[in-house]
Amino acid sequence: MYAIVEINGQQFKAEAGKRVFVHHIQNAEDGATVEFDKVLLVDKDGAITIGAPVVEEAKVVCEVNTSLVKGDKVLIFHKKRRKGYRKLNGHRQQLTELNIKEVIA
Repeated sequence: MYAIVEINGQQFKAEAGKRVFVHHIQNAEDGATVEFDKVLLVDKDGAITIGAPVVEEAKVVCEVNTSLVKGDKVLIFHKKRRKGYRKLNGHRQQLTELNIKEVIA
């Protein structure tokens, strides 16, 4: 059984026991339980239910494993040729690590 759930504007495939890295959740603490009810699709042993826009009475229960994780560094390089202009910026996205406990549908 799995579900497609929307968390902070992104869609994830949620199965019990999986680990997911999502955009940083502001008020999440380590070990806290978080529920997401924007479930877009549910697959129960081949029986697929598609929401319009969400599946009613379906939710995904997750446990916050680590509230703040930094992602890989992304380098942004700007250059204008023959002008002597070069600029290098870096960015590391802040993420939250979630363990999916169960999918309720």
